[in-house]
Amino acid sequence: MACRAGCCCTGIGSLNEDNARFLMLALLIIIYLLCGAAVFSALEHPKEKLAKERWAQRIEQFTLKYNLSQDDLKNFLRNYEEANVAGIRVDATRPRWDFAGAFYFVGTVVSTIGFGMTTPVTIAGKIFLIFYGLIGCAATILFFNLFLERVITVIAFVLKFCHERRERRKAGPAQNCQRPSSGSRERRTDSLAGWKPSVYCVMLILGVAAIVVSCCASAMYSAAEGWDYLDALYFCFVAFSTIGFGDMVSNQREMYKAQAAYRVGNFLFILTGVCCIYSLFNVISIVIKQVLNWLLRRLETPCRCPGRGNRHPRRNVVVPGHMRTRRDNSIETDAVNDSEADGRRMSGEMISMKDFLAANKVNLAIMQKQLSEMANGHPRQLGSSSRHNEFSGGVGALGIMNNRLAETSVDR
Repeated sequence: MACRAGCCCTGIGSLNEDNARFLMLALLIIIYLLCGAAVFSALEHPKEKLAKERWAQRIEQFTLKYNLSQDDLKNFLRNYEEANVAGIRVDATRPRWDFAGAFYFVGTVVSTIGFGMTTPVTIAGKIFLIFYGLIGCAATILFFNLFLERVITVIAFVLKFCHERRERRKAGPAQNCQRPSSGSRERRTDSLAGWKPSVYCVMLILGVAAIVVSCCASAMYSAAEGWDYLDALYFCFVAFSTIGFGDMVSNQREMYKAQAAYRVGNFLFILTGVCCIYSLFNVISIVIKQVLNWLLRRLETPCRCPGRGNRHPRRNVVVPGHMRTRRDNSIETDAVNDSEADGRRMSGEMISMKDFLAANKVNLAIMQKQLSEMANGHPRQLGSSSRHNEFSGGVGALGIMNNRLAETSVDR
C-alpha cells in the first residue's frame, strides 16, 4: 500500500498516548472483572444453592410442625425484613439513631464506607443525606489527599536520610576522618539534591504499615466481637478499603467490656486504616500505570513511511534511560513548577494548604485545556519542545505524587 499525503501506518501508534492508555486500562479492568466473576461464581455459587435448599427444608418443617401455611409464614418474614431495615434485630443491639449511633453513621457516609446497616427511612433524612454526603465526601477526599502528601513527605525524608547514611559509608572511613573540601561538599549536595525515593520502596513501607494496622485491629475485633481472626481480617480490609459490604459491622452490640476504650479504638483504627489503604492504593496505581506504559511501548510499531524515519517519542511513554533527553520546559509544566515554591523540588518538605490548592487549580486548568483541545479536534502538539514524563499533568492524588517519587520525576 503506497503512502499518501498522510502516514499510512495505523494501530496503537496512531492513537494519542493518553487515549491509548485509557482504552487499555478499561479493557484490562473488564477482563479483570470477568475473571473475578468467574472465580467468585465457582467459589460461592454452590454454597448459595445449598443454603437455599436448607432454607426451603426449614420452612417446610416449620409449617408442618406448627400447622401454618407457607404464605402466612412468608408474610411474617417480610414484616421482619422491614423491621430489619429499620435496625431491629432478634438479639439486643445498640440504638441506631441516638447521638453515638448517628455519629457512627455519618462517619461511614463521609468516609464512603457505607456499611448499610443503618440507613435513613424518612424523606427528610434522605434529602439531607444527599447534600450532607456531597460536601462531606468531598472534604474527606481532600483530607485523604493531604494525608497522602504528608505520608509521602515523611517517607521521603526517612528514605533520603538512609540514602545519605549509605553514601557516607561508601565514602569510606578515611574520607570521613578528613575534613571535606568545599568542592566535595558541593558535589555531595548536588548528588543528593535530585534524589527521590523509589515508588517500590514507598509501596513496601505503606504495605507493611497497612498490614500492621490491620493485624492489630483484627486482634481487637476478634477479642471484642467474638469473630474468628480471619473474619476480623476480612472485615478490616472491607472497611479500610471503603468497600463496606455490611455483612460484618463493628461496635453494634448494646454492651461491651471496656466499652468507651473499644469505641475510641474502633474509631482510631478505622481512620488510620482507611488513610493507609487509600495511600497504598494510590501508590499501587503508579505501578499499574508503569505496566500500562510498558505494554504500550511493546505494542508500539515504528513508522516505516519513506522520509519520516523514527518518530519522536510521544508523551507519557516509558523510554529507556539511555534514550531519554532533557527537553525545554513547556508553558504547562512551567505553570506547575511555578506553583511549587522554591526548594519544593526536594521531596522532603511539606507544602502549605495554599500551595496545594494552587497546584490543584493549575492541574485543573491544564486538564480543561486538554479537554477543550481534544473536543475542538486540535490535540496538543507534543514534539521535542515539551518536557513531560509518564505522570505529568496528574490531578488529585496523582498530581500530589507527581515529581515526588523517582518513577514520577521529570528528570528520570
